Amino acid sequence: MRWYTCTPIAFGGGADFFARDSGLMCRGFQSLGIESRAVMPLPAGADDSGDLIRTEFADLESAAWWRSQNLDGVVLYAWGRPRFRKVAAAIRQAGIVLVLNQDNGGLVSPLAGFRGWVLEQWIMTGRGGSAGNWGAFLKLFVRGLSVGLLVTDPLRAQHLRQGNVIACVSPAAAAHYRRLCRVYGGKELAQRVEMLPHPVEATFTLPQSSTPKARQIVCVGRWQAILQKRPLLMQAVLQDLLEKDPGVEIEIVGDVTEGLARWHQSLRSECQSRVHLRGRIDRVQLGEILRRSQIFYSPSAFESFGIAAGEALCCGCTVVAKHSVSMASFEWFVSENSGRLATTDDVQGHLRALEEELACWDKGERNPRAISESWSARLHADRVAGRILNFEF
Repeated sequence: MRWYTCTPIAFGGGADFFARDSGLMCRGFQSLGIESRAVMPLPAGADDSGDLIRTEFADLESAAWWRSQNLDGVVLYAWGRPRFRKVAAAIRQAGIVLVLNQDNGGLVSPLAGFRGWVLEQWIMTGRGGSAGNWGAFLKLFVRGLSVGLLVTDPLRAQHLRQGNVIACVSPAAAAHYRRLCRVYGGKELAQRVEMLPHPVEATFTLPQSSTPKARQIVCVGRWQAILQKRPLLMQAVLQDLLEKDPGVEIEIVGDVTEGLARWHQSLRSECQSRVHLRGRIDRVQLGEILRRSQIFYSPSAFESFGIAAGEALCCGCTVVAKHSVSMASFEWFVSENSGRLATTDDVQGHLRALEEELACWDKGERNPRAISESWSARLHADRVAGRILNFEF
């Protein structure tokens, strides 16, 4: 069998690309003994892997080019965007099975659920916090109800109709897409929607020989993305927790911004000694931190999936985040005695969720081995690729 993955944007094609999303899906197929390569448009990168095909963008819109690859299937990471609909059409016209990956929470249109869609626009423009911008919210709201419904939705429908499978990364996202696809193409199109999570590298797991977990919380993020990752909320929550709980350690992974460094320096020395700013680290080091931590905490305002949370689950951590339509995967992540969601999206709500989760660990109510085994079986790249092969096309 020959299954390729394709991303119609010229990202870098090195090790980082093959550690997640379409690159890692390619690796998942390969681990099952299936011939697989990733496809992206030119220009080539200096660190491109030998498993990557670079070609002119025009080739991606050519049925003849795709036919020449002699493929059984393609997983296309194009987010259902109208501007990539010709790529999807070319793959189908070539007679190749097409799986359309939808890397989002499902609320891509008012037609997917009006109330949830409005709330997500509100959250994504910062209206849920102090960085809010009314102008940005109103712009998204008006555009979605005008250009979105009249132009974007019909073109997105053309894109989605090309898929044998419309793959959504969480159960909640799949439910939104089924509603959307019933509008786009009736029951038949809605039945093509399947849940398919993003893959996680198999190195993220909890070995039988692992040492007991420390009373430790880990946060991973691009902390310069203030609106999405909300480092200011994280700092306030963790500072209160450190003051109240003298036995907890904190690991913060990701670029150390000036604001994060200043906050760390402002902590009392006793609290400061229990907060470790790791900066940007490699994936081996990240796995080591996750394996010795009890809780993965995400202060994010919105996430399309949350790959770092998936990696943490595979390492036997539980997950704490907010309860929100804009965190569609996290309700699933905490569904099997594997974490909790804050009932209010503020410092006290997040603090309470972390305290309650730490108490569960203290009382022996969390089983890291069971968590790791359960989520590894769902999220490791070979399992996700295998799920695609079991779909009915």
